[in-house]
Amino acid sequence: MSTLLVSLPLPAADGSAWAGSEFAYVLTSDGVSIQQQSSAPAALLPQPGRAGETVAVVPIRAMSWQRVALPPGLRASSRGNTAPRLRAVLDGLLEERLLDDLSALHFALAPDAAAGESAWVAVCNRQWLRSSLTALEAAGRPVARVVPEWAPGGADSSLQAFGSPDEPWLLATGLPPGGGLALLPLAPSSFSLLPVDVAAAPFHAEPAVAVLAEAAAGRPPEIQTSAERWLESARSPWDLAQFDLANSGRTRVAKRAGALMGELLRAPQWRAARWGAGLLVAAQVVGLNAWAWKEQRAVDTQEAQVRAVLTDTFPTVRVVIDAPVQMQRELTRLRQSSGVASSSGVEAMLAATGSVLPPGRSAQAFEFSGNELRLVGLQLQGDESANAIAALRGMGIVARAEGEALLMHAEAAP
Repeated sequence: MSTLLVSLPLPAADGSAWAGSEFAYVLTSDGVSIQQQSSAPAALLPQPGRAGETVAVVPIRAMSWQRVALPPGLRASSRGNTAPRLRAVLDGLLEERLLDDLSALHFALAPDAAAGESAWVAVCNRQWLRSSLTALEAAGRPVARVVPEWAPGGADSSLQAFGSPDEPWLLATGLPPGGGLALLPLAPSSFSLLPVDVAAAPFHAEPAVAVLAEAAAGRPPEIQTSAERWLESARSPWDLAQFDLANSGRTRVAKRAGALMGELLRAPQWRAARWGAGLLVAAQVVGLNAWAWKEQRAVDTQEAQVRAVLTDTFPTVRVVIDAPVQMQRELTRLRQSSGVASSSGVEAMLAATGSVLPPGRSAQAFEFSGNELRLVGLQLQGDESANAIAALRGMGIVARAEGEALLMHAEAAP
């Protein structure tokens, strides 16, 4: 899956993203190797592809980190109906720690935050972050995820020198409590202020400040470019697009879903899974076709048996179109020619009615139309009508009472 990592430019003095900013970027095809690296205005950034995604990286110098204790019973979700309540809780917890107006700041809660426990909160300028994301979206590069360049929480301490020779910086990670961060100017005195074993902690530096870092620390650092660092940041579980940014992030959600689908379809590490899914689908298709063929054979055999019964019983039938209907027709003709009363005829229904009526009850008149018989003047009382109807049902005759009349017809033969 192709991924475009874009480092957001630092905000201007007023906290906004200044017009004409160039974005440093890295294009990777697998999240590990660097395919392309440069800087360009938003409109000239490379496209990550239909199945790719754009990830925004927030520089460490544009952020501050605060550790708070979330109250018990609070649902730590920055999306949905609980977001305004959680934002209000964070405002109350951070009001005394931050100098800026809280309404001008954007907060993001750690992905592992839980009620009743301590959690890290990322803080940055809201207007700057929103305008930066809007600029990328307007250029046709909607951001799927916003990650910090560095995030606290790691248990192991490390040192990182970055920046330029004119403005070098030293970042220490894994500091107590909770794996905090410390950002200091790159100078020998800064190392003495850190509560870590400077000689044993892993030490990385960007090529532009590697010489200064070695002179300040007294030992050579391991070279790590900003592009390699951004690749590590993209693998972080953090997503700073929370609260009001999350509410307007449908494009980012859809982009992430498309990127995940593209990775499943194209990434080499999913090749075995794709083959397994393909074989499973093929096996299901073959199995369904075999089952359908077997069921069709059973239906054809049953239909052949029904046709054979019809032609064997009534040799005069030459062409079989609808075997049950034709057999019923032939049986009716045979019964009429032999003078046998039909089970659905008026004689059979009158005989059945006479057998279920109470003694002394008889109809004053009857009407027979089609297959329905109407008996008038029975004068059934109490439960006599219900008992007669139930008894007729047991004989295969459907009956219903209409005042003093009783209507009935024989049930259709299956």
